[in-house]
Amino acid sequence: MTQKPVANPEDFYKLLAQSKERLKELAAINQAIAITKEGKSIQDTLHQLCLILPDAWQYPEHTIVHIKYGQYEFQTSGFRVTPWCQKQEFETIDGDFGFIEVYYTREFPIEHEGPFLKEERDLIVNITNILSGYLNSIKGKDIIKEVRISPRRKPDGEAPASKQLLQRFINQHNLDRDIYHDLMPFKVKEILLISTLYDAYSIEKEDRLTDNILGEYSKLSLSSVPRITGVSNLDEALEKLDEKYFNMIIIMMGADTHTPLEMSKRIKSEYNYIPLYLLVNNSIIVNEMEKNPVAIASVDKVFVWNGDPKVFFTMIKLLEDRVNVENDTRIALTRVILLVEDSPKYYSRYLPLLYSSVLEQTKRIIEDVSTDDLYKVLRIRIRPKIILAGTYEEAIDIFTRYKNYMLCLISDVKFYKNNILDENAGGQLVSHVRKELPNLPIIIQSYEQGKEEMANNLSAAFLNKNSEILMQEIKSFLSNFLGFGDFVFRDSLGNPLSIASSMEEFERALRVIPDDSLLYHSQKNHFSMWLAARGEIQVARIIHPSTIDDFSGPDEIREYLLITLKKYRQEKRRGKIVGFDTEWEVDESNIVSLAEGSFGGKGRGLSFINTLIYTFDVSQYTPNINLRTPRTSIIGTNEYECFMMRNSLYEKVFASTSYLQIQKHFLDADLSEQLKIRLDRLLQIYHRPLAVRSSGLLEDSIMQPFAGIFETYIIPNNHPDKHVRLKQAMDAIKLVYASVFSDTARGYIKAINYKIEDERMAVIVQEVVGNTFGNYYYPHISGVAQSYNYYPFGHIQPDDGFANIAVGLGKYVVEGERAYRFCPKYPTLINYSNTDLIKNSQVDFFAVDLTKHNINLLEGDEAGLARLNMYESEQHGTLKHCVSVFNPENNSLTPGLSQSGPRVVNFANILKYNYIPLAQSIQVVLDVVKEALGVACEIEFAVDLNRDTNYKSSFFLLQIKPMLGNTQDYKVDLDAIDMSKVILLSKNGMGNGYLNSVSDIVFIKREAFDKTMTCEMALELDSINSKLIALNRQCILIGPGRWGSRDRWIGIPVTWPQISQAKIIVETSFDDFPLDASYGSHFFHNVISMNVGYCSVQDGDLKAKIDWDVLNSYPVETETKFFKHIHLPKPLVVRMDGRQRLIVASIE
Repeated sequence: MTQKPVANPEDFYKLLAQSKERLKELAAINQAIAITKEGKSIQDTLHQLCLILPDAWQYPEHTIVHIKYGQYEFQTSGFRVTPWCQKQEFETIDGDFGFIEVYYTREFPIEHEGPFLKEERDLIVNITNILSGYLNSIKGKDIIKEVRISPRRKPDGEAPASKQLLQRFINQHNLDRDIYHDLMPFKVKEILLISTLYDAYSIEKEDRLTDNILGEYSKLSLSSVPRITGVSNLDEALEKLDEKYFNMIIIMMGADTHTPLEMSKRIKSEYNYIPLYLLVNNSIIVNEMEKNPVAIASVDKVFVWNGDPKVFFTMIKLLEDRVNVENDTRIALTRVILLVEDSPKYYSRYLPLLYSSVLEQTKRIIEDVSTDDLYKVLRIRIRPKIILAGTYEEAIDIFTRYKNYMLCLISDVKFYKNNILDENAGGQLVSHVRKELPNLPIIIQSYEQGKEEMANNLSAAFLNKNSEILMQEIKSFLSNFLGFGDFVFRDSLGNPLSIASSMEEFERALRVIPDDSLLYHSQKNHFSMWLAARGEIQVARIIHPSTIDDFSGPDEIREYLLITLKKYRQEKRRGKIVGFDTEWEVDESNIVSLAEGSFGGKGRGLSFINTLIYTFDVSQYTPNINLRTPRTSIIGTNEYECFMMRNSLYEKVFASTSYLQIQKHFLDADLSEQLKIRLDRLLQIYHRPLAVRSSGLLEDSIMQPFAGIFETYIIPNNHPDKHVRLKQAMDAIKLVYASVFSDTARGYIKAINYKIEDERMAVIVQEVVGNTFGNYYYPHISGVAQSYNYYPFGHIQPDDGFANIAVGLGKYVVEGERAYRFCPKYPTLINYSNTDLIKNSQVDFFAVDLTKHNINLLEGDEAGLARLNMYESEQHGTLKHCVSVFNPENNSLTPGLSQSGPRVVNFANILKYNYIPLAQSIQVVLDVVKEALGVACEIEFAVDLNRDTNYKSSFFLLQIKPMLGNTQDYKVDLDAIDMSKVILLSKNGMGNGYLNSVSDIVFIKREAFDKTMTCEMALELDSINSKLIALNRQCILIGPGRWGSRDRWIGIPVTWPQISQAKIIVETSFDDFPLDASYGSHFFHNVISMNVGYCSVQDGDLKAKIDWDVLNSYPVETETKFFKHIHLPKPLVVRMDGRQRLIVASIE
């Protein structure tokens, strides 16, 4: 063995200790900077700083810290005042004072300042400067705010505090990403490069020095590229160091060996906490340096330029790894590769190979498992940290600290131990490690081939440093032994059994591998190692602490692993869109994408619902009912576009003469083979009736929502032949596509100034909510609710919202039939007499007809449905909590079915006696959705009253829509209006703004009205509307009853395209035709979304007005059997005040 030429052993160990201290100080500075940039409160920031500082001083286990600023004061645990104190005061721009005090709890040897180092004084000064800069920036912003902004007073009656949905969404969405954000907190961002131009040029001949230094960042898709500042002499270097903070300094040494070393000494004397590396372009110089280490005592690490520009990248990453290793192993179980090599010539060549291999292998894995570019960048951070040790003692120290995180050991054979160059130090190190970690992968590397036998005896791999395929051998080792490649399942003898390339294959193999293989890999921690290497940190952290001793045998281990992986997979998918997988598990908590492309407006709403329910745990606000969504799949718009092009359907559509002909063309066309395969698989999982629903790009979108324009088909999905079931599903999809070209859709799209070719259609395939009752299938309750009520009464406020509910499928409610209306906030408050309730009570309902095995979807959206009377519902046993019985003797209603008499659907057991918390649930969901959308909203829902094992019923949220009716901007002062000129006045209106562009009025001829002829009236309006379209004119439309209802006996059953030119819609009543406003229907939603004014005028209401005499006095432009159309010489002036619910139209 050879004596290493140093002044004395103490010098060597002192240098080693100083190096460790400088890294700790550097880490503290960077942590302090990071903490002050997190945007947290002053209180949290000071607290965090207090906690990190002890680790930066020489004796952290005996260090306590006290920080005080203004009213804030923080101390570390066990704080007390002692004689050994280091203190730094500071002042902020507003005159407040503060200080940082660091105490030792016992006496230590005297250094620069008592027991404290000079560098520790520099450190506390730097930390104080960082802290005061942070505080001054906050104080400055506060001063500016005080000057510019007066305090905001919280208005009376302000809505409840926000549920912070955005932040909670971000938190949940980033749950498995936050770990990556917390990794590698220290980044080299600023580098000071000191070099003569010639020395730099000698390394880079093409005048692209920076490209060579940083080129690896772009090659490996790494972020946080450092900035390089170049100087040529000591004075320039000191000037730059005074101006800004640098993370590292690189001094290049060429022919002049004296000046760089002198510069390093001077710089280190003032900036000892900044790592300083020396890059030498002559290996002979390195040999001389190794003989006199005292001469390079001011240099933290020496590297040799060997023609490979990766050495710059290596210097940066080696420093980052050394600083970050403590944080990353603690947070994310990041693995550690320990490289033991003392020669700068060798590690300067070896480290770049190792870094390139590790990063490329990590990047390859991430490309396999992630499609999110940002996620890929983040997951690079999970790569193993490479730590370099130069001596036996340093290697033992690192191994002891990170033993539980060791990925592998790569060791030279000959290096220094006890300050002596030991020919077998590597062998001794490996022997020690083998005792502690018998299964740790180890490489012994040497230029001497004869060392291979020693490696074999120590159960270690051997690499010859002279090998021409060294890079390939390193990659092979990483792939085969360190979890970077496929997982190779082996038996107890190490023989390969099977290979898993993905998580799915890994989980599948776990189910079947022999017990001895399971125990073999469990004992060696291969499972958690492989998962961590692939970036699956969360599950790796769960599995890692477990050992085979924690289980009774292999069966229990296997069950534990499979359950853990399943729960992890489900948690990752909750509230997310997942791609189609032939082996997916059925789960309500995610939506399956059957084809690529946009999901359309309604599809976006459904995916948003899914996120709301399963990401935010809204159930905390509705603890006594299950908040759910039905199982859902969505076909993206790409399939529609390919379907249209592949089958040449655009040409056929525009050549067709009728919508029926278009539908037949679509039914004859073919969907893609991929979609057919996926639908076939879907129908093996979905066994309930299916709703095949439209989701156009415009449908229910935030900026231009509309509803009920395209088709929805419900199919029983119970034909005994699976091929027939598949054909029915495909036909429904094709007819949804065809509905883009229906007369209704064309009329609407034209009315909003879009082209039919602009529309793209996604399709939703969703299980229908409900239960089977004999030959029928339906939910107990369906409903629609809105967060804004345009027609409140009593003490109900508009923002309290309203809901309409009915027994059976939701089609009954959305089409405006006789649903029960109530306010979720005041569910027992009604505005009906018992007589009105009986008169308007639901008498029938929709259900899926399970006897219709062979349905003809060309019959329309009711082809798979049946319309049943309420008696049948009672026979099914579904009315018990939904009706009351009317007693005419005392004019009372008794909830339930215990008595004989007329049934009135009023949901009294639910709304009055709270059988389930339906009203509360609706109120909560409206509140959450409204906050999430940022505007008033509408929801569709269904309720299953059946109780689960926790005695809870289920509330299914089916759809959400924005309501864009403006309710706040325009104010009307009735006192300022000349009432003699008013022809229309309503205090039950909706809409907002000032309108002076309408000169046409279309109104009912009161004397000609016949309530048995409402269908004919709809056709007349269609004709008048077509004329207005041709003239490009809009109108005020006045008519009796409920507009847009499918029930011809309560209103004129128009569709929206038949009255699309109406800018103001007025509903009124006649003596034999009472008014029930158009609540909650698709029609009503379109009125709101297109900002059409809407109001009602009850006949005989003295506070409202329709001046029929004035209307009849004008010349008629068009007259039909039931309507008159007049055109005024001047436009009407229409004023709409949404807050007061006023609409006033005047002839001025």
